Amino acid sequence: MAPDVIQLGDDERDEFLGTGGTGVLSFSTDAETPPHSIPVSYGYDPVGETFYFRLATGVESRKGDPTDRSVSFVAYGQREDRWNSVVAEGRLVATTDDDVALEALQGLERVHIPFVEIFGTPPETIDFEFYRLDPAELTARTERPVRR
Repeated sequence: MAPDVIQLGDDERDEFLGTGGTGVLSFSTDAETPPHSIPVSYGYDPVGETFYFRLATGVESRKGDPTDRSVSFVAYGQREDRWNSVVAEGRLVATTDDDVALEALQGLERVHIPFVEIFGTPPETIDFEFYRLDPAELTARTERPVRR
């Protein structure tokens, strides 16, 4: 039986996400192939309800062009003895695109993207690019408090 869950309010969601953390970013694929999912660190700007990601690029990257398909991002964790999750869905946009560059720069100043070393090579030898996600769908849930 699934746990009884309730929606988090905007303020509770923003508090849970903070200015950044970690989660899982999944890229859509065709119907026969599972989504390509990767652990990522993120920055979150509550002003625009926008997520920012620092993604590794290069010839060995299996995600391809991050902007050419839909993505979902999931952040989850425990707070106040209850599990919380936030799911954001939409498309990534490169922060260098002319139409978002200034707004992205302002948003990046309000976030903290943790640097998590998950690569087999030193991070300073890896090329990274910044992307943002303005979710088309954004949901936040928490477990109902346990009644004793």
